Order: sequence, then C-alpha cells, then structure tokens
Amino acid sequence: MNKKRILFLIIIVFAVILLYIFKYFGYIPTKSYSSEELGIKDIKSDIDKDKDGIDDYTDIMLGAREYVMTKPKYKSAYYKDGYPPKGEGVCTDVIWYAFKKAGYDLKDLVDYDIKNNIKEYYRVEGNPDPNIDFRRVPNLLVFFRMNALSLTKDITKVDQWQPGDIITFSDSHIGIVSDKRTKNGEVFIIHQSKFEKKEVYAMYRYNDISGHFRWINKK
Repeated sequence: MNKKRILFLIIIVFAVILLYIFKYFGYIPTKSYSSEELGIKDIKSDIDKDKDGIDDYTDIMLGAREYVMTKPKYKSAYYKDGYPPKGEGVCTDVIWYAFKKAGYDLKDLVDYDIKNNIKEYYRVEGNPDPNIDFRRVPNLLVFFRMNALSLTKDITKVDQWQPGDIITFSDSHIGIVSDKRTKNGEVFIIHQSKFEKKEVYAMYRYNDISGHFRWINKK
C-alpha cells in the first residue's frame, strides 16, 4: 500500500470520527418537527402565573429558550447574592430563569422548602446556603420530587413528554423539554452544557434519567 493510499484512508477515518463528534454534540442538526405535525397533543397548563396570556408550561419552555439564546458561557462558580452575572452560568441557571419568566421565584421556593424539609435535602447536609442551594441539581431533584408531578422516564412514550417539563440526568445535569421533536416524536431538550448545542436532541444517549417532572402551582 503506497503512502498516498494510506494518507487517504487516514483522512477518511478522521473525517468519519469528526462527523460523529459533530453529530453527537448536536452541531449537525437533527431535523425537528412540531407536535402538531406529528399528531401529538400538547398539554397546556390551566395556570398563567404572570398573567401574560401564555400558560405556565409554555412560559417555562420559552423562558429556557430565551436564556440559552443569550449564549451564556459555561462557568460554575459561587456567587454571594446567589445569581450569576449576565453572560455566564450552568445548567441550573436555565431552570430558575425559565421559572422567573413564568412568574415564579424558584430561589425563594427552594429556600422555603429546604427550611421546612431539610432532612430530605441530602446535599445540604443540615447547613442551608441560599447563595447556592437553588443552583445545585441534587437539591432541585429533591425539590421537584416533592413539589411537582413525577412522570415517566421512558423516552419512547413520546406523548407523555411535553414542552416545559423538567428533566434531570443522574444528579448532575438538568434541562427543560423543548417543543421540538424528532420524526419519531422524541423530544429535544433545552440546557446549558459545556460542549453541546443548547437546544438539541440528546435523549437517545442518556441512560441515566433520574427524573421527569411537570410543574404544578400548589398555591
């Protein structure tokens, strides 16, 4: 085998690997469809907390999308006042921002729940810190288990995954379900990640879904 042929094969292998990496992280987009196009009924909330004419579930989803469209830099840090400065943040910042756009102060809700159920919050270890507790996935996982509807973790039950739902992966990542779907009806997620596109079909590679929740306003 001559050198030119070897070089050609190396280039081909490298190109395939690069293509796979781009596809894996969502930089080669998956064609998306709406629920209506696929004959799937979107569930709407009966509540419009901020009275903007948009139901809570849709508001949460749109808020998540608004956050990631600002293209924040992924940066994990502790902030004295709790909130990161504009332009930086982690996956949990998508969640409080999305809830804020729907009219909810997630920080206050989480702080209140920790105060009243501190034994349930294993990550807090009996020492609440309002500057960071609401930005930790383990705490949000406990919070939503106690304060939201817990739903299926089976991604093939496509009609049960709805825009504005919250999804957690293990106790290390969290995102919001998009209104975009694959041709098979599986949902995209909106999240803040170091490497991936911010609104992407990534469910197929996660086998560690720890929670799927739908917000309910108990007050």
